[in-house]
Amino acid sequence: LLGGTRRELERTVAQQFPFLPAGCHVQLDQKATEIVLRSLREAIPSRWPAKVDELRSLRQVHPDIDLAGFLDESGLELDDVYDGAKSWSDLQAAAGAPVLSEGPSETELRRAVGRLLHIDDERIATYQHLLAATTAPTVDEMPERERRLVRMLVAAVTGRAITKDTSLQEALELLWTHPQVRAELEQLLAVLDAQVDHLHAPLATHPDVPLQVHGRYSRNEILAAFGIGTGAKIAAWQSGVYEAKDANAELFAFTLDKSSGSFSPTTRYRDYAISRTLIHWESQSITRADSPTGLRYRHHERDGRSIMLFTRLRADDRAFWFLGPARYLRHEGEKPMAITWELTHALPGDLYASFAAAVG
Repeated sequence: LLGGTRRELERTVAQQFPFLPAGCHVQLDQKATEIVLRSLREAIPSRWPAKVDELRSLRQVHPDIDLAGFLDESGLELDDVYDGAKSWSDLQAAAGAPVLSEGPSETELRRAVGRLLHIDDERIATYQHLLAATTAPTVDEMPERERRLVRMLVAAVTGRAITKDTSLQEALELLWTHPQVRAELEQLLAVLDAQVDHLHAPLATHPDVPLQVHGRYSRNEILAAFGIGTGAKIAAWQSGVYEAKDANAELFAFTLDKSSGSFSPTTRYRDYAISRTLIHWESQSITRADSPTGLRYRHHERDGRSIMLFTRLRADDRAFWFLGPARYLRHEGEKPMAITWELTHALPGDLYASFAAAVG
């Protein structure tokens, strides 16, 4: 009935089941809620020392146990392994398992691996092929689409270990000086490959943009995919809408559930799925319908500009679901403008149910 990971189940119980299917209702009193949450948390090891003990114990039976085997035997999930800026390599080292030599930025790169838990599309096979090479590939010899995929990986993993002047090739070579991180990435990608649960559609309008409709991407990955900027490091994306002028596209990234304290009353716009093909989205509170911004949105088809929608349920979700291209259908009011976008690709049933319920 509830689906999702154990971590998501805990949140669902604590919040009194906000995203149940239509017609379903569950209510627990305070004491029952406390009991259920305690049982969920105590069912499997959740504290770091307990995870270390679990791996150490499993290694006595399976000395070469890998990440997939550990998850299967322990009942833990990827979020549990990567909780608290830890990594699979950290867990192996703490449990006395052999690990490969450390690189110059080992701590930073190990922490960054946890930023890739959302990967669910062609990135998996591309990165597996890439990481199998004994030396860092030459990016100048790659087609544009593959080069952008590499930048998506490198920007996520190298993070603070590089500067704005670091080239893509230099960042890739830095990754190759960390053999344990590369080994962990290979094991993680194998786990992610087995967890893919949505069909994806290619972005036919932009063949060089390595995004798949209904895949999940971080802001940095989105900008890298559209070829924004140069070098390995990607500039921060602060606002909800990014005008990608070189790609002649508007990139919309918005959060559906605004109930958290990170949203002020002036930024709690009502964004939600009206149907599987219609999305209700509100502009900034200062946007007028006849302003340059408002006209950009309304006349994007006439001007040959693409609208790309990305959404996530909560502010603490690192990655956004790519809803694909959309077209302006209509709007109501202004300051903010309440725009209805029509999607080219219909939402899968489960995403529609979640996105429609986010404002319930």
